[in-house]
Amino acid sequence: MSDRVFLHQTHLTIGDFAGAILRLKKDLLTPGLHLYPELFLTGYPLQDLVLKKPFADSYERHLSELNSWLKSQKNLDAIALVGGLRYSRTAHGVPDKIENVIYEISSQGIRWLYTKRLLPNYDIFDEQKYFKAGSETCLYSYQDKTFGLLICEDMWPSTFHQMDPCLDLKTKVTTESLKLDGIINLSASPFDLQKSEKRLKRASEISQQFGVPFIYVNRVGGEDEILFDGSSFIVHGEKSLLQLSSFKEESESFQLMNLEISTPQYVDPKYEQTWESLFQPRLDTQTSPAKLHHLSTIDCEKLLQALIFGIKEYSRKNGFKKYLVALSGGMDSALVLTLLKLAFRENPEQIEAIYMPSQFSSSLSTKLSEELCQNLNIKLHYFPIKFLHANIKNTFHQTFMEPFAGLTDENVQSRLRGMLLYTRSNQTGAMVLNTSNKSELAVGYSTQYGDSVGALSPLGDLYKSEVYALAAYINHRFNQPIPAEILSRGPSAELRENQLDQDSLPPYERLDAILEGILSYRLGKKELVELGFDENEIAKVLQLYTRSEYKRAQFCPIIKVQSKSFGFGYRIPLSKISTFHFE
Repeated sequence: MSDRVFLHQTHLTIGDFAGAILRLKKDLLTPGLHLYPELFLTGYPLQDLVLKKPFADSYERHLSELNSWLKSQKNLDAIALVGGLRYSRTAHGVPDKIENVIYEISSQGIRWLYTKRLLPNYDIFDEQKYFKAGSETCLYSYQDKTFGLLICEDMWPSTFHQMDPCLDLKTKVTTESLKLDGIINLSASPFDLQKSEKRLKRASEISQQFGVPFIYVNRVGGEDEILFDGSSFIVHGEKSLLQLSSFKEESESFQLMNLEISTPQYVDPKYEQTWESLFQPRLDTQTSPAKLHHLSTIDCEKLLQALIFGIKEYSRKNGFKKYLVALSGGMDSALVLTLLKLAFRENPEQIEAIYMPSQFSSSLSTKLSEELCQNLNIKLHYFPIKFLHANIKNTFHQTFMEPFAGLTDENVQSRLRGMLLYTRSNQTGAMVLNTSNKSELAVGYSTQYGDSVGALSPLGDLYKSEVYALAAYINHRFNQPIPAEILSRGPSAELRENQLDQDSLPPYERLDAILEGILSYRLGKKELVELGFDENEIAKVLQLYTRSEYKRAQFCPIIKVQSKSFGFGYRIPLSKISTFHFE
């Protein structure tokens, strides 16, 4: 048996049992120990799909076929540790207990080794709804080496959990005087901007506690809103032994003889992954008022990779091959169109932009939309709504014997654009990308069924100030595709004469910081005042935020890139008493 160990950060679609097994059969032709991510055999997250009997039947049928094939391979000189499901059934065949497990795959067949012990149940995670937790530690031997096995959350002990798998593993090794050569963690760990540093730091802590290398294998994929970045690694203490790429399927190997053991050290765990720190507001409190942390060049590059990957994954897995963006001459739509071009630069003819000016649209917006499309080599359709808008106003007046104006008039323009956008989408089969940002979502600064439409939101987890930072980074890196005047002009919806966002909202530098405090669940009015914000401004933002819940509930999927986001992990009742928001 070979002493090589392979880390496979794989990229498969949820429910592709045949694809997973085909990949296994191919990899097992190479001698050695092959490591795959958490729930490699099924994909993750599965949500209610895991409860469906047809899903469970198909999974177990494929597993049975794999087991038969393995036992027929007498000369197989490879072993795999893979993440999968372990079902038990009622008398009627309905799943009644499901475990998230590690299987050993070898010429002996499929053997259960370990069940995940810590089931995360916060933010985007709800594993306690579906899985039964394990209770036992597992030591696995390969060649003359012994490894402790963990699955994802098991490496993140917390006051939120009633057990600590790492401590239990340490106790077992110590009390039984066992020799340990490494720890293997099979993960399906979602991406956020701070996640890779947290993983490495925690893995380093565990490695130091045991004095052995920590081997971490993570999946790659975009699953609706959630991204998995791979970024698998091996660390020994603070030393990196192996690092795989982000957002890319990749395999790397190492030799067992290269694994060294050092003296264990006591390290106090910081619990930086789970509930205790997940919602820490990303604020610089050294200034008054506090400010949102500035995005570094490294942050912007990570965001760029993540958003491009998320767009490509969603469109590929949902069968889209054409893309459509409504341009306004402003920052958000310009950035979305630029991200699309960077994602599909080989085929720019797949992308269309529509500019739909009203009587309030400025000539500068027209000029900047044209210039942007010229820079990106993307076709621009010019579709004015001035006369359609006038016809609707006249017809409405004649029907109801009363005119409309103000906010109603503004919303009609936005909904007209949404209707025309989807008319073109229906005609061509193009995927419409939403152009709203996190600041707008938070305060409801959008029109339901108007500019809030779209199949996917690339910017829904970026505050407006972060949108500008990412656009500036892209311009610096890619030779100024976004016209400079788009970055320098004042943000405006251009739905009435001389309209500017700052007429209705605080400046984005202050607004974004207040919103981050609110969204963290940690800061109320009192704490925000202590951070230097104006009391009346806080009250206004809180009121806008609270009253916009119904819009967010009907919003499209958002590509999640921050630790706390609207969308999949954000669950707030629409009908509630909201006065406590102002206390």
